[in-house]
Amino acid sequence: MPGTSGWFGEPRSRLPIIPARSRRRRPKWRQGNVKNGNAYLAWAFVEAANFAHRYCAEARRFYERKKARTNGIVATKALAHKLARDCYHMLKEQQPFDVKRCFA
Repeated sequence: MPGTSGWFGEPRSRLPIIPARSRRRRPKWRQGNVKNGNAYLAWAFVEAANFAHRYCAEARRFYERKKARTNGIVATKALAHKLARDCYHMLKEQQPFDVKRCFA
């Protein structure tokens, strides 16, 4: 059958690797940043970033530098991203948190 992937006759446009096409002069669908990681985990790292920029001098310095160039929300998300990366390395290498490594 033309236009199918071979998996139970599903149309190819439903597979995630095939780009979406416009449907009858409407905007494209199933395209863009549909899911960007675990929302609850992202929320937890943003909360950790809020505490870090309040109580950690190195984190506050990074936050203020980033906030001067962009805005507060972007700075908080950037700090959360830094903490998430460092948390990954902590779990991977089985080592405690190192402030100098995170904000070097």
